[in-house]
Order: sequence, then structure tokens, then C-alpha cells
Amino acid sequence: MPLLKVILKRAFSVIMENNWLNKLRQRGKFIFDVVTNDKLKNNILYAIPFWFASLLTGLIAVGYTKLFGYSEELLHYLLGIHKWLIFLLAPICFCFASYIAFFFAPNARGSGIPQVMAAIDLSASTRSKKIGMLLSTRIIIVKIISSIVMLIGGGAIGREGPTIQIAGSVFRQVNKWIPASWPKLSNKSFILTGAAAGLAAAFNTPLGGIVFAIEELAKIHISLFRTALFSAVIIAGLTAQGFLGPYLYLGYPNVQGLRAAIFIGVAVAAILSGICGAIMSKVILALMKFRSNLNTGRNILFIISIGLVVACIAYFIDSHILGSGKDLMNTMLFTDNKHVHWYTVIFRILGPALAFNTGAAGGVFAPALAAGAAVGGLLAEAFHVIGANANILILSGMVGFLTGVTRTPFTSAILVLEMTDRHSVIFHLMIAALIANIAALVIDEHSFYEQLKEGYIRSVMNESVKASNEADDETSETIAG
Repeated sequence: MPLLKVILKRAFSVIMENNWLNKLRQRGKFIFDVVTNDKLKNNILYAIPFWFASLLTGLIAVGYTKLFGYSEELLHYLLGIHKWLIFLLAPICFCFASYIAFFFAPNARGSGIPQVMAAIDLSASTRSKKIGMLLSTRIIIVKIISSIVMLIGGGAIGREGPTIQIAGSVFRQVNKWIPASWPKLSNKSFILTGAAAGLAAAFNTPLGGIVFAIEELAKIHISLFRTALFSAVIIAGLTAQGFLGPYLYLGYPNVQGLRAAIFIGVAVAAILSGICGAIMSKVILALMKFRSNLNTGRNILFIISIGLVVACIAYFIDSHILGSGKDLMNTMLFTDNKHVHWYTVIFRILGPALAFNTGAAGGVFAPALAAGAAVGGLLAEAFHVIGANANILILSGMVGFLTGVTRTPFTSAILVLEMTDRHSVIFHLMIAALIANIAALVIDEHSFYEQLKEGYIRSVMNESVKASNEADDETSETIAG
């Protein structure tokens, strides 16, 4: 017993000498201060809606990706049974896809990227309430259905642009659900972050999503919401990976042992593909202008004609005009068959231009990459370049063509880099992107999306004025009555 008293007395004196209780009290107070810190609470409240929207975006992107893949497989299956079925599929599906978009959500037509850009511009002004015409739950549903029907008909479209508009719609909807008592970021920040998350989930390219947000969409300093942007891209991308696996959009092409002289080929591929990308954009815009002058009856005949033209080319000349073009990219990058006809390049330009002008939903990212691959492959064959050196010309063509359309050289280079996980050729791809961006200026100094964005802004404003006038007329009639 005396020994126990001595031990307890000694232990108490040690505790007091080292001031353990005081230190424990101080640490407890620190933890309490951190937990109750207003800034920390605000940051958490800021983050939760972004995290939820990112998770939802990833899940929708996964489902959309699977539907897109099944639809393309269904197209090949049907054509495998009877190739002539394309004469029924193309005109019927093109008309039906256009009908769905026109009657249920006109602003769901086309890519989706210009709509997001227009929504970002509108959200920065007093007209922010009008962005519901560009981003909404209805847009999500119509976008998916219209593009799937279009793909079954053989439309040369991609899912990446539509995924960006879908993601922007998801983030806007989640932003509307946030309680009034919670701290909120601007609509602009939410939409921009959603677009980046959508691209990251669509291509499995997180860096590409961030660069795209900065280069193409941002007109404000992202330092205001950089944490939200990064976390949204990560969560959406990881969600997609969780269901689809850590896939690469294209895989691992051989680019080892490149010759130093290949930089000349990279430059030539970039110039040709950049110009071709800008030409495709001009063709799409010219056809849109022509179609805008058609009445309803002639418009339907125009869409049927597009379907029949695509069907004739696919049946009699080259089936590469159909679909997103991913099969063409894989064949050229991962087999020894680098052969491509000169007219394949023309049809990979014509296909998206025609599909875009049906008025249905569908993007041009993947078709642009496929067209660029055809340009690079044609150049490799013309100069008898084989193996890894041919692959770098194909990749440069992809980067160049996408740059010619979007005028976002760094986004294009980073996207292709992440799709193939070939960091050793980062300088080749960046050089190709910069050269293509300059070459495209010869055709048009404005990007394809920038020109479409202005059209969507005018369309939204005209619809708003029309709705306001109709409301005024109803009020006048009520008063008169």
C-alpha cells in the first residue's frame, strides 16, 4: 500500500511538471476552435453541392457512355445482317432525332459546348434567369435520346460535347437545390465547373477537363473556385473509372524510337489538319445558314436528303462516314494497316457536317479526332512513314484537327496526351497544336464554338422577348375583357 501511494504521488508530480493536463486542454480547445471555425464550415458547405453534382455527373456519364457504345454496336449488327438497311436507318433516324430535339428542347441540338458557353456569358449578366433555356433536366433527357437515335442511324457524332452540356445542366440543377441559408458560389462558377467535370468523365481526362475550363470557358479568375473545380473533376472522373475501369480512351500506341526529322512531318500534319478542321467548321456553319431559310416542309426534305446521301456514300463508297470514327482511330493506331483512301478524309469531314445540320443532338469532338487521324494516316502513307513515326503523325493530325475546330491548342494536346498516356511525345503534340492553331486562322479567325455561342445567345434573347410580348398581349386582352 505505501508503495502504491509512492507510485501515484510520483506519477502526479510528473504530470504536473510536464503540464500534460494543460497541453491536453489546449489541444482540445484547438480542435474545438477548428471544428467551429466559420471559414471551415463555409468551405464544407460550399463543397458538398459540388461533390454531389460531380458524383451525379459521373454516374450519368457512365450510363451515357454505355448507351452510346451499345447503339454503335447495334448499328454495326444491323448493317452486318443487311448492309442496305442503312437506306432505311439513316433517313428515318435522322428525322426522328431531329424531331425529338426540335419539339421537346430546341437548345439540346448539336454539340452542347456552345450552349454551355452561352449560359456562362448569360450567367454573368442580369439575364442569368434565361440560362434555363440552355441547361435543364429536359435538356439532359432530350440530349441523350436524340443523340442515341442519331447514332443508330449512322450519324457521325460524338458524345463528349453532349456530356458537357449534360454536366452543366446537372450542376445548375444542384445549384438551384441549395438551401438559401447555405453559402453559394455564382451560377457561372457552377456551370463552368460542371463543364470541366463533364469532359473529364467523358474522355477520362482530368487534366484535359481543367485545361478546357481555363482555356475555352473561363473569363474569370479560377482562383475564386479552383478547389471546387479540381475536386469536381476528380470526383466525376473517379466515378466514371469506378464503373468503367481505369480505361484509356484510345490505349497505348507505339511512339518509341522517333526520328528527329519527324518534327517536320508533325508540322506538315498540323498545318493540313488544322486547315481541314477550320474548313469543316465553315462547311457546318454554311449549311446551317442555308437550312435556316427553309420552311418546315423543305426542312424535312433536307434532313431526309442528308440521310440518303450518307447512306449512299456508306453503301457504295466508304462506310467510314458512319459513326463517331473511334474504330478508324483504333485501326490506324494499333494495327499495321495505316492505309487510308484520300476520300476517307473528305467523308470524315462531310459526315459530321451533315449530321450536325440535321438539328439532332451530337458532338464533333470524336469525329474531329477521327478526321485528324485520317489526315495523319494519309500523310504517313504518302511519304512511306511506318511504325511509331506513322503513329505520331496520326496523333498530330488528331490534335491539329481538333485545334482547327475548337481553337484550344493546349486542351487538344492534353486530351490526346491523356487518351494515349504517351507523355514522351508531349512536345510533339504541343508543337502540332500551336502550328494548327495558326494555320486555322487562314480559313477563319474565330472558333467554331464561339460563333455558335453568339447564335444561342441571340436565340435565347429572342425567345425571351417573344414570351414577354405574348404575356403582355394576354394581360391586355384580360384588361380589355
